Parts: sequence; C-alpha cells; structure tokens
Amino acid sequence: MRRCSYCRKVRKKKNGNKKDLDDPEVTLEHREIIFGNPFLKQIYIEWYRDFIRVAQSVKAKGIFLEIGSGGGFLKSLFPDVVTSDIMNLPDVDMICNAENLPFDNRTISCIMMLNAFHHIPRPYMFLEEAQRTLVEGGKIIMTEPANSIFSRFIYTHFHHEPFDPKGGMEISQGNPLSNSNQAFPYIYFERETSLFEKNYGSLKINSVQYHTPLRYILSGGLSHKPMVSVKLYKFAVAVEKMLSPLSRQLGLFCTVEIEKTHF
Repeated sequence: MRRCSYCRKVRKKKNGNKKDLDDPEVTLEHREIIFGNPFLKQIYIEWYRDFIRVAQSVKAKGIFLEIGSGGGFLKSLFPDVVTSDIMNLPDVDMICNAENLPFDNRTISCIMMLNAFHHIPRPYMFLEEAQRTLVEGGKIIMTEPANSIFSRFIYTHFHHEPFDPKGGMEISQGNPLSNSNQAFPYIYFERETSLFEKNYGSLKINSVQYHTPLRYILSGGLSHKPMVSVKLYKFAVAVEKMLSPLSRQLGLFCTVEIEKTHF
C-alpha cells in the first residue's frame, strides 16, 4: 500500500486550489467515495448494523444520537437516529459539539460514533456529558482505530492521522478533522481504565472488541481505489473469521461498548 496521496497532498478544488481537510466539502466527498465503492459501503453497513442492534437493546426510552455523522449514512438504515456533526453539513440534523451536548439530563438512550471519538479534542469532557445525558442502561457504541501490532504499523506508516498510544488525554482544538489521535480509544478504554473508573463512576466499559484486519485495506478506504471486487466481499469476511483468534494482534479497528449503570 502506498502512502495516502489524498491525505498528504489533499484534494484540489476545480479552480486548482487545495482543499483543507477541515473544509466541509471534503467530508461530503467522503460520502461520495463510500457510495461509489460497494466494498467499502458494505463495511459501513455492517458497522452500522452493530450500532442499531446495540441502540435497540436499550430498554429505557430516549434519543438515539449519532455524533460525527459527517459523510456517513446511518440515518438511511436507522431513521430514528438524530444525526449531528460539529460542522454545518447538509443532511445532518443538527450541529453538535460532543464536549457540550445540547440535551437535558437522562434523555439519550444511545450515542453512536464511527471514527469520531479520536477527533474530539477533550474526550474526557465528552464522557462527562455522556454520563450526564444518558438514561440508566443507556449505551455508547463506537467503532474506532485499534491498537494492535498490525494497526500500529499501518497507521504509523500509511495514514495521515497521528497514532500515539503514549500520548496524553487531549489534543489541540479548532480543526475537526486534521487534529486527532487515533490511539484515543486505546488510551481511554484500555491504558487508563483505572482513571476511567475513577472519573466516570456510573459508566461501565462492557467490551472492547478488535476486528477487521483485512477488509478495510482491501476496500481502499477513503483514499485509494478498491484492491478487489465486491464479489470477493464474503470471501474476505470468511478469511477474517478464520483470523479472529488473532484479532488482538491484527485488528485494524475496535468496537467499544459502554453502558450507564446507574444515576
């Protein structure tokens, strides 16, 4: 896999000027890429189905909220979700800062996030807000970069976003896409679990599952053309199932489920 020319060089506008990664138009281009790549779209569909399953498992009634909806399409599969993003984007229900959720206490049933947590400048503020706004039994479900041997190699050498497992608990503010630390899920939900338990007494980490070692690479992601036809998707799934015992060593992504256990 060659280095991400899209992310290094950034796509150009029709007039020849470079687009900044934080330009909303780039996020809209991501949606076009996903819909134009059946292999990649199928990966998103499977991740979204996991989100929907977890959201519908919450017994208490409340709002289903997606944070960082961006160029995604969860709402087309789950019309009940309220989509949000920090940028003003078409087809997104509301502008929402994850560090200051505009919802009353105990009104949200499930918060869903796909590759959004590692872009939040101060994730500890989001977790405080989640603790405040979730109903009892409410859940957070997110799919994010994993910290496996394989993922560290890929993210360090072939991806534009920083990946620093030894990093701190926050990043610089002001750039919603170009500022990030892909290792935030590892830092918050694996490396610093004792701190998590201390600071968020009513939140419990139910699971951190590593997965998807091959399919995203084969899809080309948001930066490359797919390496294989969508006809081989089921075969790729079967190969990944065979590799599942090695998920902690090979997984590129992880799905984290957190539950609010009490008020």
